[in-house]
Amino acid sequence: MSRLPKVDIENLNPDQEAYRDQIVASPRGELRGPFVPLLHHPAVGNLIQKVGAQLRFDGVLPGNLRELAIIITARHWTAQYEWHAHRRIGEKEGISPHVCDAIAERTEPAFDNEQEKLVYKFVTGMLANDLRTPDHIFSDALREFGPDGVIELNCLCGFYGLIGSVLNNFDVEIPDGNDKTPLPA
Repeated sequence: MSRLPKVDIENLNPDQEAYRDQIVASPRGELRGPFVPLLHHPAVGNLIQKVGAQLRFDGVLPGNLRELAIIITARHWTAQYEWHAHRRIGEKEGISPHVCDAIAERTEPAFDNEQEKLVYKFVTGMLANDLRTPDHIFSDALREFGPDGVIELNCLCGFYGLIGSVLNNFDVEIPDGNDKTPLPA
C-alpha cells in the first residue's frame, strides 16, 4: 500500500502525460515500480528515469557487472522490489544464482568471475565506507574498467540507492507473479 495518494492514470495533467510517455517509449515499455510514485513530481521523475536509462541501457559495463552492482545496492538498502526485479535480470545476464543467494544472505560470494569479484569489492567497499571505495580497490577497478567504468559503478550505486529510497519510502509493492520471498532484514 503506497504512502502517497494514488494518481488517477486516466486523468493525468500534461506534465504527467509527457513523463509517462517518456517511460513507455523507453526500453522499460511501461510505467511501473519506482516510476509510479514519481508521477507526483513528473519533472524530477523524468530526470531520474533518463539517468536510469543511460546507466541501464546505454552504459559501458557489461550486463552482469551492471546488474551485480544493482543487486548489491538493493541488498544494502533491503529494497525488496529492486532486489526481485534485478536479481532476475542479473541471472539472465549471467550472474550465478549462488552469487545472488550469498548476497541475499549478506555473505561474500565465491566468485568464478574475477571482474564480478572486483565489482563486489568496489560496491560493498563504497557502501561500507561512507560512499568512498578504499584506495586499493578503487585502483584495481580503475585499471580493470577505466575511468568511465568506475564512474558508472559509482553512479549505479548512487542511482539505485535513490531508486531504493523511492521504492521503500513509498511502499512500492513487488508485482504479482514475482517471487515475493522477502529479503531478510
